[in-house]
Amino acid sequence: MRAGHAPGRISAGAYVLHSGLGKWSGDDQQAAGIHGMAAGAYPFLGKIPPRRFLRAVAAAEIATGAALLIPFVPALVGGTALTGFAGGLLGMYWRTPGMHKPGSIWPTQEGMAVSKDVWLLGIALGLVIDGLADCRNRR
Repeated sequence: MRAGHAPGRISAGAYVLHSGLGKWSGDDQQAAGIHGMAAGAYPFLGKIPPRRFLRAVAAAEIATGAALLIPFVPALVGGTALTGFAGGLLGMYWRTPGMHKPGSIWPTQEGMAVSKDVWLLGIALGLVIDGLADCRNRR
């Protein structure tokens, strides 16, 4: 891990890992809430039982957070995982009515918490770009 990657990887990794650990032992109410919001944005997810969905999200968050925090995981790998996670969150933000102002990217009060996840995408893309540059320089 490059020293310049450490602040983004540590902040994003700790945040995502903590989020996943909190979901891992989530109750039925938490599962229903998270599943309902995700299925509203991505209807195909409605076929997955809420508890199973919550466990899958938790596992993906734990793996992504760990990949970012483990120093020997390449930037490209950690960045790609985080891109998928952040992209899913921002897609949910964009596809959920009432989260952003009509015809605008700017959030409403209800969308503020999710819209802030754009910083995760910024960190992710920075890691991916650096990882691709490293791959290219090794050739």
